[in-house]
Amino acid sequence: MHIWNSLEQVPQGLGPSVVALGNFDGLHRGHQQVLGQVKAEAVRRGGLAVALTFHPHPALVHRPDSAPPQIMGLADKLAAMEQLGMDGVLVAPYTLEFARQTPEEFVRKVFVDTLGACAVVVGHDVRFGRDNAGDLATMVGLGRELGFDVVPVDDEGHDRRWSSTWVREALAKGDVDTAAEVLGRPHSMSGEVVHGAARGRALGFPTANLSPDACGIIPADGVYAGWLRDEHGHRWRAAISVGSNPTFVGVSRQVEAFVIGRPEEPVEAFDLYGQRVVVEFVRRLRGMVAYTGPEALIEQMHHDVEQSLEILQA
Repeated sequence: MHIWNSLEQVPQGLGPSVVALGNFDGLHRGHQQVLGQVKAEAVRRGGLAVALTFHPHPALVHRPDSAPPQIMGLADKLAAMEQLGMDGVLVAPYTLEFARQTPEEFVRKVFVDTLGACAVVVGHDVRFGRDNAGDLATMVGLGRELGFDVVPVDDEGHDRRWSSTWVREALAKGDVDTAAEVLGRPHSMSGEVVHGAARGRALGFPTANLSPDACGIIPADGVYAGWLRDEHGHRWRAAISVGSNPTFVGVSRQVEAFVIGRPEEPVEAFDLYGQRVVVEFVRRLRGMVAYTGPEALIEQMHHDVEQSLEILQA
């Protein structure tokens, strides 16, 4: 898959292409429907399947103090787009100057002159151009004028429209089941494994601690059953702790995963330090609780591991 980080990087004469427009944060089921239609249209028309997205997220430029947290990092989003069959992704740098383009200026410069679009696939709620003045009707009119088709896609879910907002709401409550339903897969975070305070190791539960700059929304504090994937593609069951661990004083909020065994070697020999791993959240087991001492905590951790195995083996 080709990745272009500016309009200037796109080869001249690219096209014909079928293009999708969006932030695509989380690449939830609605996004998947749009990109699936892009791929199908590209095959039918003999063109390239291209996604147009922005970095940074427009909300971070227009309202940095109140911008929503990003469900996934850019690298993870691009990898997911490749898995969905995109031939190329244009990651347009988003600036206030870029945002001042009228809908027509934006469409003409990006879709027509840069990407050579023969068709544009969008959701019914698409907005674009200065002050989000452009909508679906605007896109259809510009398509007639500039020579490309517009293919609307219905992205309705079971109870409400699939949306990144829905995912964020669910994760804020620790409801990773609902988040997975909207995403079409378990919510995940990715980041480097760093050294922690080694409290888990001292208690007999050595954990892989994600770095503070890990990508992806941190769900509500608690303990989760899930999976850990390393950079070599190995995948293991895990009990995942999110929070500050109230049993101990002065512990900052963190995400740490206890890997539940390995088939080829004992867990004591398991070393992930410095690796970039992915942690997937499958089910929330409980909230964070302050225990009276290490013994009660160890007993609860054994129970968490047993519960995680039951869930992950089901």
